[in-house]
Amino acid sequence: MTVRKGNRLGISIQEHMAIDVSPGPIRPIRQISAYFPRLSPTSSFSEPLSPNQLSAPAALSPGGAGQGGGTVGGRASSDLLSPLLPGAAGGGGSLSAMSSMDTSIEIDSGDSDDNTSLGMLEFDLLYEKATSSLHCTVLKAKGLKPMDFNGLADPYVKLHLLPGACKANKLKTKIVRNTLNPVWNETLTYCGITEEDMYRKTLRVSVCDEDKLTHNEFIGESRVALRRVKPDQTKHFNICLEHPPPLPSPTAMSTALRGISCYLREWETEQQRSLEERGRLLLCLQFLPPNPDSDLKGEAKERARGGLCVGVKRCAHLAAMDVNGFSDPYVKTYLKPDVQKKSKHKTAVIKKTLNPEFNEEFFYEISFSELANKTLEVTVWDYDLGKSNDFIGGVSLGCHSQGETLQHWIDCLKNKGKKVERWHTLTNELPGSTLQD
Repeated sequence: MTVRKGNRLGISIQEHMAIDVSPGPIRPIRQISAYFPRLSPTSSFSEPLSPNQLSAPAALSPGGAGQGGGTVGGRASSDLLSPLLPGAAGGGGSLSAMSSMDTSIEIDSGDSDDNTSLGMLEFDLLYEKATSSLHCTVLKAKGLKPMDFNGLADPYVKLHLLPGACKANKLKTKIVRNTLNPVWNETLTYCGITEEDMYRKTLRVSVCDEDKLTHNEFIGESRVALRRVKPDQTKHFNICLEHPPPLPSPTAMSTALRGISCYLREWETEQQRSLEERGRLLLCLQFLPPNPDSDLKGEAKERARGGLCVGVKRCAHLAAMDVNGFSDPYVKTYLKPDVQKKSKHKTAVIKKTLNPEFNEEFFYEISFSELANKTLEVTVWDYDLGKSNDFIGGVSLGCHSQGETLQHWIDCLKNKGKKVERWHTLTNELPGSTLQD
C-alpha cells in the first residue's frame, strides 16, 4: 500500500497494538470511550455538543488533530488526549462517536454460551400427603445442547432437594444414548417428605451428559420451589434449562465489599449447619391391650398380655458417615427409664446405603398406665468394623416430647390396637440421654 507524504492512517493506537501482538484474525477491541456514557444511536451527530458533552472523556489518538506532526510542550499532551468530536479536523487520528459505539455493540454481540439454548425439559410433580412421598415423573427433553463430537449427547436427569446433602437425596434416571431429544417416562420418588419440606425446600432438576472416559458434563438445570405443588394434585412443567446461578466471589467485588461478603459467607455457613439434616425415620407405633381369653402360645401369647409394638420401617436421606459417601446404618430402640437394661432392641445392618429399609418390629410388654412415665428412644447408627460406631441421629417419643413426636405418641395411645405410622426428623442430640452404642 502506497501512502503519500503528509497523510495519516485512520488507525488508533489500540488497533496498532492489536496488529502487533495478535497472531490470529483481528477483532475490534474496546476503546476507552466505551467505558463511559455515550450518545444514543438515534441521536443526531451533526448537532453541536453542549458544554457538558464537551467535557466527556477523551480517547487516545496517534497525533495532533489538524496540526500535522507532533508538537513540543503542553500542546502535545492536549493533542494526544482529544475529545471524540464529530467532524474533528485532522487525518482521522481519533475515531468518531458512532464508530466507537459500533465497535462496542459488535463486541458485546459476539457468540457466547450464555446466548446458546440449552434445551427444554418436561416433567410432572405429585406430592402424596398420606404417604409423605414426592413423585417426579421425568417425561422428555427437547433441543438439548450438543456435548459430544458427533453433535449429540448421552443425557440423563438428576434430582436434588435443596437445602440438603446432595449424596443423600440424589435420584437419577436412566441414560438415553446419542440423542438431543431424549424420552425417559421415568418416575423418581422421594420418601419422607413432610408438609414443612414442601414449604421450604426446592427441587433442583439438572440434565447431564454421560461420558465413559472423562467426567460427566453438565448441560443445564431448573429449580422448582415445592410450595408451588399442591398436595395430591399433579403439576406439569415444561421449562427451559438454565445455567446454574453464579457463586458470589469476594475477588469479583470492590475492596469495600469484600469484608461484607466474607461475613455473609460465614453467616450462610452457620445457617446451613443449623439446618443440617441427619435424615428421616418412619416409625409405626401400636399399643396392644391385654387379651386374657386368648389361647395363643409363644410370642403371640406374650403379645396377648398387652404392650407396645414398635415397628422400624425405613430411613431416608441419612447423613453420610463413611468416606465412600454412604453409611452402614442400623436402628436401636430403648424404652426408658430402663433400670434392668433389658429394653434394648436392634435391627440388622444394611450395608452401603443412605435409604435403608428394615421392616422390623419389637415388642415391649408393659401396661397402659406405665407408658405415661416412659420415653421411647430410637437412634440410628453407622456400623464400623474395628472401631466405635458413629451416631447418625435419633428421636424421642413420650409424654414429655414436643411437636410431631408428641402427637404421634398421643395418637398411638388414643387408638388402641391400631397402627399409627409417621415420619420423624432425626436430631443430633436427644434431651436427657447419654448416647452409647
